[in-house]
Amino acid sequence: MAILEEKALVWLRRDLRVHDHHALRMAMQRSKAVFVCFVFDTDILSALLSRGLVADRRIDFIWQSLLEVDAELRAHGGGLIVRHGRSTDIVPSLARELGVSHVYVNKDYEPAAIERDRTVADALSKAKIGFSALKDQVIFEEREVLTGSGGVFSVFTPYKNAWLKKLTATDLDAHAVDLSSGRLAAIPKALDQGIPSLESMGFQKTGIETYLPTGMSGASHFFEEFLHRMDQYHATRDFPAVKGPSYLSMHSRFGTISIRALVREAHSRMLAGSMGATIWLSELIWRDFYFMILANHPRLAPARTSNHPTSGHESFKVDYDNIRWESGAHAEKLFKAWCEGKTGYPLVDAAMHQLNQSGYMHNRLRMVVASFLVKDLGIDWRWGEQYFADHLNDFDFAANNGGWQWASSSGCDAQPYFRIFNPITQSEKFDPEGKFIRKYLPQLAKLSNKVIHAPWLAGSIELEMAGIRLGQDYPMPIVDHNEARKNTLIRYAVVKKVTEKSS
Repeated sequence: MAILEEKALVWLRRDLRVHDHHALRMAMQRSKAVFVCFVFDTDILSALLSRGLVADRRIDFIWQSLLEVDAELRAHGGGLIVRHGRSTDIVPSLARELGVSHVYVNKDYEPAAIERDRTVADALSKAKIGFSALKDQVIFEEREVLTGSGGVFSVFTPYKNAWLKKLTATDLDAHAVDLSSGRLAAIPKALDQGIPSLESMGFQKTGIETYLPTGMSGASHFFEEFLHRMDQYHATRDFPAVKGPSYLSMHSRFGTISIRALVREAHSRMLAGSMGATIWLSELIWRDFYFMILANHPRLAPARTSNHPTSGHESFKVDYDNIRWESGAHAEKLFKAWCEGKTGYPLVDAAMHQLNQSGYMHNRLRMVVASFLVKDLGIDWRWGEQYFADHLNDFDFAANNGGWQWASSSGCDAQPYFRIFNPITQSEKFDPEGKFIRKYLPQLAKLSNKVIHAPWLAGSIELEMAGIRLGQDYPMPIVDHNEARKNTLIRYAVVKKVTEKSS
């Protein structure tokens, strides 16, 4: 029988739960007394505050989720130690103060996080404290799913097929945690400082809990609700006015629910013949895929912190970095119109209003607005990537970068650059009655279902009856889609030339 460590510390990051938790289970198996901590890392928070994101829903979500984790731990004799500062300083210091012999974390795959963990591990090592990083937020990581020749996949479908072939029941086993084992350690009184308020850290409450329940209980609520809709997911997922998605993306991002629980349910239903579950499982595999891509291609992440959206990181397909994007005052004006939902294309504008008001955007619409920014407006995809990074509740660098590069055709995508979404036909197909548009653009509510997708095509009488003056109540289109498509093909021709030259 292995000799137990006297004390261990579990450092939570994007795993804000106390069940099916690899690091917590491992610590409680190996240690007599287990402490749990979380750090509001100023290396991350300062960047948000510098960009004016005082009312950041994600920080509020984390804060509320921590309250639930703390309550659960205290109910079983422990508690959550929460600090505000640089994690690279605080975690080693806290480990020494607590007298632990080991720190356990669940692994993170972003280059900045890897560097952070390396710094912490080095500091702990000098104090003769161990450090273990465990796989928890993905099913398969890094180089666990490889091509037949032992290489890394760069296209999703063959990756998915290999992923499914590799999957076993063991991969989906829960990392069960017995909170009643008596191994949770009470926080020493001198270190029990409670959870710092949002205001003390420079942030504000956002009211996110009114439409997106937080914490483990919120995740459980959404998952239980989605179980009744999962089998219809394939038929409903693309329609923003329909309750089709799981609404679990923020919860999976911050780990208030285990990815294993989600995949286990989806995979079981897929085997039983559910088309909805099959498609949803594919979405979950995309998540693993993008984590894998980032882990094997860290060049995709910015080399350094910068407030400029185009600084630092490369296109997956490097030839696409030869494209000359719009620049200067004109580009800034177009980008501002896109950000504010004032492009004159209702589906695009409604989607941006949804994002700005709630921090959420329907997945179909993410593709539509991204395509519009890059291929209708000719704006560098990195500008949109940064805007999403600032405003999406479920922002995750790997998925966000992957999605934007998919939209710009510069990423892991077998489709060539001439895939360009038509914002009008997308609107007619996926919001045929204009319900979504009317919700976020009430000034267009009285337009007919026929013209609400392109108000400038409405007759003067219909516009007058709807109380709309184009250019005042709602903008004229800032670009002609057909002309923009032609310009995009010209803009992207440089990629074809570079590719032909190198081949």
